[in-house]
Amino acid sequence: MSAEQRESLEAILRQSAFPADSNVNELRRQLRELTSAQPLPAGVTVTAAALGGVPTAEITVDGIEPRHVVVYFHGGVYVLGDAFQAAGLASQVGRRTGAKVISVDYRLAPEHPYPAAVDDALAAYEALLRGGTAPADIAFAGESAGGGLAIATLVNARDHGLPLPAAAFVMSPYADLTLATKRAADPLLSRENLQSRVPDYTAGQDAALSLISPVFADLSGLPPLIIQAGTHEVLLDDAVRLARQAATADVAVTLDITPEVPHVFQAYYPILDEAAAALDRAGQLLSAHLASAERVTA
Repeated sequence: MSAEQRESLEAILRQSAFPADSNVNELRRQLRELTSAQPLPAGVTVTAAALGGVPTAEITVDGIEPRHVVVYFHGGVYVLGDAFQAAGLASQVGRRTGAKVISVDYRLAPEHPYPAAVDDALAAYEALLRGGTAPADIAFAGESAGGGLAIATLVNARDHGLPLPAAAFVMSPYADLTLATKRAADPLLSRENLQSRVPDYTAGQDAALSLISPVFADLSGLPPLIIQAGTHEVLLDDAVRLARQAATADVAVTLDITPEVPHVFQAYYPILDEAAAALDRAGQLLSAHLASAERVTA
């Protein structure tokens, strides 16, 4: 793995870091510019669709006959991003698991604070089940806030008595909006960046609520979790604490920490060897969990 690759990426990210006092509309504009400059991987098709009244982006990869469905939740501290902007990274999960990806375009704060995102995520999952997709053929995935939302949706689905998917894969999950422990090594995000956006989403609600900060949730009964993070990111502690909480609840959990890489480093798979390697590892684990779930329900 190349130290030059990591150093180059960190320099790019430091130049791209958004000021903590930026307003939401300016942040969204900057993110659109950033993502529009990055073309989709070859052979990836993205189609607008909907599930349970929630807009989605359906992502398919040429040459792959989908055997499974990955329900994907994008990042953006609950105020930025959309289902289409996440298509590049989401497609890499689909490619490695032989799956069609359904990226959920949940409503964003501050226009739609909690519980809008949580409600949309559950509605989309319920609609997928009603449409006849077996839970054993479904996995959740997500990055950053989307990783936190994926875990919250598992908890919410369990509490609503729904059958749960085969597994979930979360990258750099944003799982504690109380910001209890945050590292300073991140070239892109800071505790101040996060703090300025927390009220947009919580809108006066307690940030420690389990569906806002799933690191505080009872995770018992959840399917296997794959949690990845880097050591050079502000959310490393979220990943570690979430894994500990899952293990304490007797949930099968794989915690995969890559040294000297930043927040959601998997997104930089075209230029960072560690990113492609991490996606490969997650894809193998996710595929194994899906195959195991199929055997159990066969």
